[in-house]
Amino acid sequence: MNDLRLRLEAMEVLIFLVILLLCSKSGQCTRNATKVIVHTADHFYEKMLSGKTCFVYFGNRVNPTISLFIEQLEKSADALEDYGISVAKVNCTNEHVAKYCTGEKLMKKAYLFRGGDVLKSFDIDTVFDVNAIVSHVLFTVLFDEVRYVHTTAELQAVETAAKGKTDVVLGHVQVLGLPEHRALMETAFVYGAKYQFVLTTGGPVLKNMGVEDPSSLAAGLWFLHCKGESQSPHADACQHTALRRPLTTLHIYTFLQLMEAPLVSEASVDPSEVKVLHSHLQVPLLFLFSQPHTLALDRVTAQTLAWRLRGQVGLVLIHRESPDVKTPLEYNAAYKLQGEGSEVKYLALNNLEEVIELFTDGRLPEEDYDDEEEGYENWATLDVLDDEVAESVYRDRGQSPDMDAVTELTSDTFHSAVAESVHLVVLFYVKWDAVSMAFMQSYIEVSILLEDAEISDVELAVVDCGEWTDVCSSQQISYFPTVRLYRPHEPAQIYRGMLGTESMKRFIMLSRLVSPFPLFTPEEVTSFLEGDLFQKHSAIAPVPVLGLFSSITDPGISVFNDAANALRGETMVGLFADRRAEQWGVEYSVTLPAILVSRGPEGQTEAHSLYLSTPEQLVTHIQKAQLHTFPELTVENLPQYLELKKPLLLLFVGAEDSGQESRGALEEMRSLLNQGRLDRYMPCWIHLGRTPAGKAVLEAYLGSLPILPALVLSHVSTGEVFHYPAGSPLMVQPILQWLQRVDDREELPAGVIGEEKWEPPVPFFDFLGVMDQEVPGYASQRSPKTKSSLSEREHKENRDTQRGICSSSERQFLHGAQNSNESPTTKPPVAQHSEL
Repeated sequence: MNDLRLRLEAMEVLIFLVILLLCSKSGQCTRNATKVIVHTADHFYEKMLSGKTCFVYFGNRVNPTISLFIEQLEKSADALEDYGISVAKVNCTNEHVAKYCTGEKLMKKAYLFRGGDVLKSFDIDTVFDVNAIVSHVLFTVLFDEVRYVHTTAELQAVETAAKGKTDVVLGHVQVLGLPEHRALMETAFVYGAKYQFVLTTGGPVLKNMGVEDPSSLAAGLWFLHCKGESQSPHADACQHTALRRPLTTLHIYTFLQLMEAPLVSEASVDPSEVKVLHSHLQVPLLFLFSQPHTLALDRVTAQTLAWRLRGQVGLVLIHRESPDVKTPLEYNAAYKLQGEGSEVKYLALNNLEEVIELFTDGRLPEEDYDDEEEGYENWATLDVLDDEVAESVYRDRGQSPDMDAVTELTSDTFHSAVAESVHLVVLFYVKWDAVSMAFMQSYIEVSILLEDAEISDVELAVVDCGEWTDVCSSQQISYFPTVRLYRPHEPAQIYRGMLGTESMKRFIMLSRLVSPFPLFTPEEVTSFLEGDLFQKHSAIAPVPVLGLFSSITDPGISVFNDAANALRGETMVGLFADRRAEQWGVEYSVTLPAILVSRGPEGQTEAHSLYLSTPEQLVTHIQKAQLHTFPELTVENLPQYLELKKPLLLLFVGAEDSGQESRGALEEMRSLLNQGRLDRYMPCWIHLGRTPAGKAVLEAYLGSLPILPALVLSHVSTGEVFHYPAGSPLMVQPILQWLQRVDDREELPAGVIGEEKWEPPVPFFDFLGVMDQEVPGYASQRSPKTKSSLSEREHKENRDTQRGICSSSERQFLHGAQNSNESPTTKPPVAQHSEL
């Protein structure tokens, strides 16, 4: 009877696996037509009245990015139909749905409805492919069923509530929207009534599960055996078993079946005749032989061993006294690998550790994955890749970027393109560099955005330095990727910003402006300072700088012009050289020449006299003048404020705390600033909703996430971190008293961020030089100046700048963000083009 039950269960498993395998290979499971519903306005309102769940995109104009999203949307309709969720789109060009058809040319949001209620809205950059759409939609639908935990304490609370009632399935993904996230959500949808599903993206929870280096684990799954545990809150944590295979739907399903299987099976036949569920689930079997007089002890041994190998190996205890057991007495163990036709191998083992090593140190033949797992067979490669950028490129290695939006230049076309273009932006890259290929996606998107904005005087082009080494050598390209902006008869302008879509677009838009921009009347000066003169650019350059000189013959103007040209693409710089400029000098109590730094119509305008003699000094002076006294920190502006070498007084706020509390805390900090009580510190704040990396930083500082708002003092030079007591009010006097106690060493650090070197895994390598050496005669065509134009130190500095290698101060600040990868609503850099 038992054997019949096992055969039926195995048959169900095989049918399920075959169906999923066919679906994954065909991509449609016999469905040919798209399931996306095209709604009119009337149909949409009728659908909302039905009370069903529907994922809807409201579109107007279509560009390549939107077209790609719609293609993925159509593919997702088949998958979501299985979960009772329909997918629809509304053409806002022909139909009008209030609140959703907004009249924008490019509409970049999709909505998940349940009846007339919006469960959640999504930027299409977030739901970027079928996996992302399905995972995010199911995650939203299961919001009340799948618990999301950040800290070990939160996980312990889930375990305590589950003890004696249900087992817990804990899943970890570094980034939401990937195939691993989808697999987890699909499993939760099916098994949500049987297990408590929990999701995490953070490092502390993984350390609690025994993962020494959380940053090295892209995805993982654990089964917490809580159902049989005592309900006492003081009992130990639930025992857990880790899934040691890639996080796919098939592997999760098999794993859950293994968790339901008996921990130890017993049989009275020879190992070759044993039939258990494990063998049908393609799991190796371990056989231990028992004697009648040691049966009790053998069972304890088998139980202990089975717990340590659970999920990897099925354990069977063989009763040797049975006449059906033919195994010679000199063997006390045997194993059989997965797969039909595998033979039983007999062993004589002396202790438990020897048995465990047999299955964990690679002494057994490696498991062969099926063809449907293409992309996972080299999963271990991800553990040794350079960083998350390299990992994302590895994941998308089969996809070629769409190069139609940019011009591919060669040695024959490069110089003519430079001479004929008003603004030519060129990306120099090599295909084997992960950062180059990741940034390529952002670069292409910038080209599409400029085309949509109908900007015709800028052309974006690329040069493959692996193919056109002569072009890259003549331009002295020494690191990848490199971006330069060319104008006829002018030196090339180097882009030194972050490798992201918004930073790149901002650089191009500002580079189109003359710098410094000449102003001729007081009215133009006022318009420039208030942002009215360049309304299109006020949002991307919120802190314009105006140089004031009393005469056009002032000798300092040439220095100012050189500094303004160096800042081109970074900020807007204006110039007013006129006797009437002295009225601003009188108003702001400065002597000309001077600069005015405007913070917009609602902000203050600050004046600074100029006493600097070189353009480099003036550039530094202007950059420091543009800094805010109480800035909102982002990963992008962090280095500018760390250069001040002051302790960071950080106020963390976010969506989790009361908006009123956040505003009150910010006002108290501004009050301290206005009183001049914080001159020794660099007061700043981070909004965790807008800067997700801040959550990982706070967690790394304190070991867990405190109640927000939270005030932290970070001595970047020493690595010491102090946490303002959570129970104390965030008001002027208590904050000052706390700072005094820190100075008097009466407060203990809440944490210490150790010094850690973040360097490239290999030293800088001159690929072009090596390639030239391999081509006889070609290297002689290059000039000595080209070959040695940059020192080894400059090579490293340039490469580190583009790849995001931080200084020691930046490393201490971003230590948590770099290692925990905390950003649950974003996707990998290749797909997201994230600025952070």
